[in-house]
Amino acid sequence: MEQHIKAILVALGEDPEREGLKNTPLRVSKSLRYLTSGSHESLDNIINGAIFRSEIKEMILVKDIELYSLCEHHLLPFIGVCHIAYIPNGKIIGLSKISRIINFYARRLQIQENLTRQIADTLMEILEAKGVAIIIEAQHLCMMMRGVEKQKASMKTSVMLGLFQDDQRTRSEFLSLAV
Repeated sequence: MEQHIKAILVALGEDPEREGLKNTPLRVSKSLRYLTSGSHESLDNIINGAIFRSEIKEMILVKDIELYSLCEHHLLPFIGVCHIAYIPNGKIIGLSKISRIINFYARRLQIQENLTRQIADTLMEILEAKGVAIIIEAQHLCMMMRGVEKQKASMKTSVMLGLFQDDQRTRSEFLSLAV
């Protein structure tokens, strides 16, 4: 990978041997491997048995979980927050595992629409929840740094499953708490 990055620098008209760029191919290579590490992890290892029996029947909501991903179209970052709620059906998940699941899917070449769906489907499946709701709001550097260069635009995506899709009161409660 480092040789390819060096070739890209040359194609950009840079001198990869100059002081500031000498170690750039190695740094970029390490960075890209980390930023796409979700593709090489195991969901079972991430969850690590942190699903617990519980009689809680009310909505559990975690707000403002930061996320960072790479747009698969331009390899530029998108940065935002994720709000997640679920209604347990006898099982809950350790709080830190929700953030780890987000990272699992965000740390790969990705689009926000798919990211939102992947997180929701995973929580619904592993928890057998009565419902899962997710909103992601992110800013995309591919829109900010190139192309249309719009600095204040953000994208919101949502997925509502189970009770959040079928029961308007549940959906409204989530929306009033999340935003």
